[in-house]
Amino acid sequence: MSSTNASSATPKIDFKAIQQLMAPAMNQVDKQILQELNSDVVLINQIGFHIVNSGGKRLRPMLVALSACALGYKGKDHIILAAVIEFIHTATLLHDDVVDESDKRRGDDTANAIWGNAASVLVGDFLHSRSFEMMVSVSNMRVMDILSHATNAIAEGEVLQLLNINNPDTNELQYLEVIRRKTAKLFQASTQLGAVLANKGEDTEKALSAYGLHLGNAFQIMDDMLDYTADAEKLGKNLGDDLAEGKPTLPLIHAMATGTKEQADFIKKTIKEGNRTAHMDILSIIKSTGSLAYTAEFADKEAQKAIDALRDIADNDYKLAMEQLALFSIQRSH
Repeated sequence: MSSTNASSATPKIDFKAIQQLMAPAMNQVDKQILQELNSDVVLINQIGFHIVNSGGKRLRPMLVALSACALGYKGKDHIILAAVIEFIHTATLLHDDVVDESDKRRGDDTANAIWGNAASVLVGDFLHSRSFEMMVSVSNMRVMDILSHATNAIAEGEVLQLLNINNPDTNELQYLEVIRRKTAKLFQASTQLGAVLANKGEDTEKALSAYGLHLGNAFQIMDDMLDYTADAEKLGKNLGDDLAEGKPTLPLIHAMATGTKEQADFIKKTIKEGNRTAHMDILSIIKSTGSLAYTAEFADKEAQKAIDALRDIADNDYKLAMEQLALFSIQRSH
């Protein structure tokens, strides 16, 4: 059993070492992505290449390859499915940036800021449809089942989040349901696919599914905290975006529940108005109410649950990298 844990005393994780371990597989994934992006419609190529090559961590496709390798899979379908996951994720980013009216992602102009909303939405649709063409080529109904349910859950999560916008009455359970569907579900699908390909049985599939779910939760909760605490240049987007969009994330929800009436009223007003200029005042409140610490602790617990889910998986370098990724999700600064 691994002794890795998510305590604050854990040494800083070297994400580049994990990337180096997975470089052979991820180089193949990148080739697959470039091959599948090819279209005789020039605008599709332009927008697709813009967002796929804009410096993301490729974390989700890496999880497909990592989980398959950790379980000893020797085939090639994990490369195709890793590219499928990246296409689904990229499609959601294109649609997200339109919905959120974002103009920066990963430090660069968003596709909608360059080409407009209509083109971004339609190219996102193309990536979704291309991903389904690719997953069919694997000829595995369990794979189709997992990915079709995941894409449906993501769409539901997007709508749920839209309903929560400018709604200060959103509670913690509602928030967690949004991030489970919108973010964690694709992490879960990524790791579950590796288990399905390796054909190691139902218990192993459940373990990898739980790992992905809790990792995705930890990742998104930290992402929401970083919107208040990160360096904007490192984060690659404007600080206070969630506040400007009126998103009631965990630090705000906790602060409204534990702070003074004046503090809660100020947060509610800010969420209703979507006021970025209140960022520093809000930051002061979520610090003083212990809401940042609460959020960080919540993410830590999710990361530990992810690590614990792997306890019955045989030890190897890939399993260790998966444990380290769980820790990286809560240590990262962007």
